[in-house]
Amino acid sequence: MKRRDFLKSALAGTAVCVVPSTALGLDGATPPSEKIQLGGIGINNRGKYVLGRFLLEPDVRFMAIADIRRDRREAVKAQAEKAQGTHDVAMYRDFRALLDRQDIDAVLIATGDRWHAHASIYSARSGKDVYSEKPCAISIELCQKLSDTMRQYGTVFQGGTQRRSVKNFRYACELAKSGRLGKIHTVHASIYYLNLRNDWKPQQPLPDREEIDWDLWLGPAPWRPYNQAYCMGDWRGYYDFDSGARHLDWGAHTVDLCQFALGMDGTTPVRYWAEGDRMYADYENGVRLVMRPNGWMGLGTCPVRFEGSDGWVETGDTGRTIVSDPAMYPDESDRVGTDAASHVRNFLDCVKSRRQPVCNADVIRSSHIACHASALSWLLGRELKFDPKTETFLNDDEANRLRCRESRAPWIV
Repeated sequence: MKRRDFLKSALAGTAVCVVPSTALGLDGATPPSEKIQLGGIGINNRGKYVLGRFLLEPDVRFMAIADIRRDRREAVKAQAEKAQGTHDVAMYRDFRALLDRQDIDAVLIATGDRWHAHASIYSARSGKDVYSEKPCAISIELCQKLSDTMRQYGTVFQGGTQRRSVKNFRYACELAKSGRLGKIHTVHASIYYLNLRNDWKPQQPLPDREEIDWDLWLGPAPWRPYNQAYCMGDWRGYYDFDSGARHLDWGAHTVDLCQFALGMDGTTPVRYWAEGDRMYADYENGVRLVMRPNGWMGLGTCPVRFEGSDGWVETGDTGRTIVSDPAMYPDESDRVGTDAASHVRNFLDCVKSRRQPVCNADVIRSSHIACHASALSWLLGRELKFDPKTETFLNDDEANRLRCRESRAPWIV
């Protein structure tokens, strides 16, 4: 029923029906019928920050949280209810119960890396749109399955590589794309120091499932004996749980920005190799991608640098940008790279319009595959050649086997 028809019907009766202005969308309020009803899966630390950005948007209502830890469920419930002035956020241990709800339109996924692709695929199959933290998939095969699934179900998917939506990074990318730097020959992406851990922790007694559900925490990852430290965040660097070499912790952001600056969305470099703590890749057109942990100009975390025949630009999370010619960048940024506000807004707008967000699943597919391919060159200790059209390594059976990871039953996607 349209609002005007509802008012006519109400006023025609013998009693006067008083309708709150918020229900009618008056005084700048968003009526409940136009709010995007959001659920959360695995929210903590960075996820709580991103949720906070969602909760600031007037057209969002947070409905439910699913997490394997009771303390996290309760913390997110309290955060959302305080922001909304409500007392009805539901809590679930198993995310599948949340996905069964027909009143939830979209989900924010901020679990550990091992769960991102699987939770996103399950969410799409249940008819939910998805905002997933990065890395969105921990293998090349899962990158492929993720984008294929989002396309199949018509899902609006936003990868949490939010720097594409931040002013200083976007401006640096536009300098490269516009030709103002001349012909681009080298792009630089910041990464963590490469690391692969094998110091597995000793087994501890399993906790009550309602406090910590260890089997669900592992999900598609191989079975490992329980240790509380993993569930408290000390899982990074372990291959079973991580994206490999920790490369995608920052590389998911910065390699993505390099792809954007070069106009290379939808493709990847064709040659990868590692030297010391750096990894390199060459695109088919000869542009070189350098992935390095050090040697930056003090512009904060996740810096990128683009070099062309007529100049260069470097920027990072401080929001500052340094260029070879200051006239290229007259204004300082008012927003820094960790700010997810614009990225969240882009996702919400696309949920309504059904357009593709700036970091949709196809964009994520190519930028993440580039990261995975470079990480495999480091892990295997040799140069790898890659065909972006078939997304396979050339003449290297071992590297091609490592494009996939077996998922533990029943989490087969």
